This record gives sequence, structure tokens and C-alpha cells, in this order.
Amino acid sequence: MRIGLIAEGGYPYVSGDARLWCDRLVRGLDRHEFDIYALSRSERQEDEGWVPLPAQVSRVRTAPMWSADDDGVVYGRRARRRFAEHYGELAAVLCAGGGAGADEASGEASATEADRFGSALYGLAELARDEGGLVGALRSEAAVRALEHACRSRGALRTAREARVPDLLAVAAHLERALRPLSLDWYEDDGLGAVDLCHATSGGSAALPGLLAHHFCGVPLLLTEYGVRLRTHYLAAPDSSSAVRSLLAAFHGALAAETYARAVLVTPGNGHARRWQERCGADRAKLRTVYPGMDAGRFAEVGESAACADPDSLVWVGRVEPAKDLVSLLHAFAEVRKEEPKTRLRIVGTPAGAEGAAYLGHCRALAAQLFPDEAEGPHRVGDNPVSFEGIGAPDIPNLSAAYASGAVTVLSSVVEGFPIGLVEAMFCGRATVSTDVGAVVEVIGGTGLVVPPRNPRALAEACVALLRDPERRERLGAAARARALELFTVEQNVAAFHGIYLEIVSRTPVRRVVLDGTGEPLPFAVPAEAHVPGRWTERPAHPTLRNGPPRPPGTPVRATATPAPEGAR
Repeated sequence: MRIGLIAEGGYPYVSGDARLWCDRLVRGLDRHEFDIYALSRSERQEDEGWVPLPAQVSRVRTAPMWSADDDGVVYGRRARRRFAEHYGELAAVLCAGGGAGADEASGEASATEADRFGSALYGLAELARDEGGLVGALRSEAAVRALEHACRSRGALRTAREARVPDLLAVAAHLERALRPLSLDWYEDDGLGAVDLCHATSGGSAALPGLLAHHFCGVPLLLTEYGVRLRTHYLAAPDSSSAVRSLLAAFHGALAAETYARAVLVTPGNGHARRWQERCGADRAKLRTVYPGMDAGRFAEVGESAACADPDSLVWVGRVEPAKDLVSLLHAFAEVRKEEPKTRLRIVGTPAGAEGAAYLGHCRALAAQLFPDEAEGPHRVGDNPVSFEGIGAPDIPNLSAAYASGAVTVLSSVVEGFPIGLVEAMFCGRATVSTDVGAVVEVIGGTGLVVPPRNPRALAEACVALLRDPERRERLGAAARARALELFTVEQNVAAFHGIYLEIVSRTPVRRVVLDGTGEPLPFAVPAEAHVPGRWTERPAHPTLRNGPPRPPGTPVRATATPAPEGAR
């Protein structure tokens, strides 16, 4: 079959979210054909280029989400009236608190408000298709006035009525960025209308092209969320006014509810994400948990040998940032040293941006304060029991060696989605001590010790218990490796999506009607297998896609169509 894979800020770019699992999915399903629709997040991301694409990728179409000049479309009187009607209705829903963000206790929107939001959204999309674009209209004074009118109406919430001119301008600018996919030319028969299935790799703006392909062409939509975008939006812009936060929460809540309602199936990456989706309006009957697939092969040697370089060491591996709560880990390690003076702590990782670099400096200073150079005892003068290291050091040449360098792997986070580092430790057969955040308990499943977050004493007690019991460490490590190999490999992820793709297509009515010589329909003239490259039938011809001249920074939001790399046809 032919899959339209929609990604924002990730695949096929070299850097970005969801890049690895998308690449593994496409390569694993080599009997299907993929069209990639990518929304880039920055000019730098576009300049870095793409990852090598396999032969089953037929084409890639890209569009920038980071910049858009006015499209130059001038609306006539009727188009201006249509825009005012649809945008005004959208603003009215947001000001009334519509969408999943309207009811924080239950996460459910009324059917009436959801219908109003959907009608306004698709009305704007139809206007963009009829007139050739929507960017200029979304940036116009008419958009701000429509938003102001909705905020001042009788049905508006108190927080919306408190919005001032800077708040209105901020909300209008955010809506313009979020709605840029409505102006793309992806929704015709030579675009997403030609695929058998749209697979959006995240919610939010990435799901909008899938929604429009369903609206215009009847293409079924599959939504995968390994991190719930709505939750991210709730936590964003903490310094904004209450009016801005309220209106944007209502918009993203309504968009999430619409996406969950129109998607045939929704695949969260873990139970934590699944609970968020249910809270935000997703139908439980549509939810299928599919764990992320990770490459277990690079950890095989360490996992099978279960060798430990230092039985008296604790190891932490990951990106250095405040959410990892290394401060609590250092205080916990001070308690561990009182019980087991020979123990060392290896912190292996790189800082995440400027904030991570500052946090790393703070942690180094704290380690020097907690563990001053010892004049006597198990360590010589100047040898701090805490080391900060990076992958590529002589004794840590790769990631698997980092986990093998200690007896117990520790995760001390206060915020965590799907704990990738924890799964890597499980592949390596390590005994683990983790904080109870995100999907940790679901991932561990009884094969490691779990303690409350921000509790150094509990973290220290769990670490000491494992350091003193090598047999228990070995049992837990073996059980953890077996669990990871059963649930979290690339193979299980690819197999799950292969079955889901077939299930969705088998339940989807035929959209391409082929008639015989007498004018009667041929119901099986275009089976899904017709799109399998090099298999039972010949591959159908695709529209010719040609590259235009290089696009300078800041060009309008129009999609670019690029053929697949050499050898992909």
C-alpha cells in the first residue's frame, strides 16, 4: 500500500524529533511505498539535510513551519466575508473555552463546541484552497479584530475578556503559525489524495495535513503520539498572560479533540501517554499502545555477558538538564557513601543546550562541595568519587560501555515521558533504580527498584540495597533484559504498525472507482497490493515532480516537491 507519512521537525531531516523510529519504520516495511510530507522547524534543520532514504520512499515534499512571507493573495469581497465568518467562529470557540482544554477536570469538550471548531477549521482550509492561500489573511487586521470581537462578546470566559492588545497580537501570531499547513498544496489527487493511508507521527500541526486529506479526499488517518503534544502546549509559555495561555490552551485542546475524533486509530507510545489522550477526549476504543522500537543489537554483547567493569559503581546516563534532577542524585550519593564508602558515581552525558550547560556547571560545583578531596580513606587526595564524563572517553567508547561501567544504573528524573535510557540499561542487563515518573513503572514492570521523585534518602536506600546484593542485581538485570527484548525492539514496533496499516486499509471503503467497458464499477480493480513495489503487480506511475530553483530563507509557506534520492525508484 501507499503510506503518506507526515512529520513535523523530524524525519527525513538529520536532526529532530521522531527521526530514528520513523526511519526504522520505513526501512522495516520495505514491501510498502512511502511518500514523506515533512514540516521543518528551522532554517538550520533544512540546511543540515536529510538522512539517506531507502528505495521504498517515492518522494518527499517539504514546507517550512519556521518562516512564511505573505502569499500575496488578495481576497475579494466574498472571500473576505468567508474569512471573517470562519475565523470569527474559530475565535468564538476559543474564547468560550471550547476544546479539550475547556474542562480540565474531565478533558472532554461538548459535541456542539467540537462541531463549531471543526466547521471553522475546514471552512478556512476550503477558503485557502479556493483562493490560493491563507497566510496574508491570518496576519491581517481583520483577524485581530475578529479575535477582539470574540473576546468582548457576552459568551467569552473571564480570562478571554481580560485580553489586551498585546495579548490579541500574540494569540493571532500563534494561530497564524499553527494554521500554516492549511495553505499548503498537498491535498490534491497528486498529493495526499493519492495515498491509501495518512500516518501522522505527532499531534498538533503535524496532524493538520492528515485531517485535511481526510476532509478533502476521504483518506483514513492514523495518529501516533510518543509524547502528547497537548501536554507540551499546556506547559509552554509560562511567562505569558493568563488570557494568552487560556486562548492557546483552548485552541490546542480543540485541535487535539478534532484529531482524536477523525483518526481511525490512535497509537500512544505508553500507558502514560494513553491516559493523557483519554483525558483529552480520545475514544478508548480507538487507542492501541505501540511501544517505541529501539535497536537492541548494539547492546547485545554487554547484555549477554552481563559483565560489570566496577561492582562498586553507580552509573547515570543521559542528557544533562534540570528535569533529570542530578542534584537529588548527588545528595542521595552522599548518603550512599556513608553506608558504602567505596562506591563511585559516574555521570555520563552531554548538556542539553545553554540551560543544560549551566546546570552541569552547578552539578560540578555541588559535587565538589559534597565530596571535597579526601586526605585519607579509600581514595587518594584529589580523587573525587563523582566523575562527569562523555561518550568517547578512553574507557567509555560507546553507549553500551557506559552502562557496562557500573553495577547499578540510576534514573533520578522528575519529568520523563518514555524513558529511553532506562530501556537501554535493560537491554544491557543492568539492575536499575528509578524514580516513579512518566512511563517508568510501566517500562520496568517489576524488574527494577522504583522510588518517589525528589527523595534522595529513598534513592540512596534502593542503591545501597542493590550494591550489597550481587545475586539480586543479576536476577533483576536478566529479567529486565528479557522484558526489553520482548516489548521494546524495532521488530515488535514494525510488526505492530504493519498489522495496524492492514487493519485500517481493510476497513476503508474504496475511494477510486474503476468502471468496466459497460460503465459498471469494478470493486477490486485497485487493490491495496497494487502499490507494493516490485511485488505482485507493476508499480503505478506517479506524477512527475520537479525541483524548482533554491528557495531563499523566508519564502512563503508553499510545499516543495522533491523526488526520492537516486535509486529510490
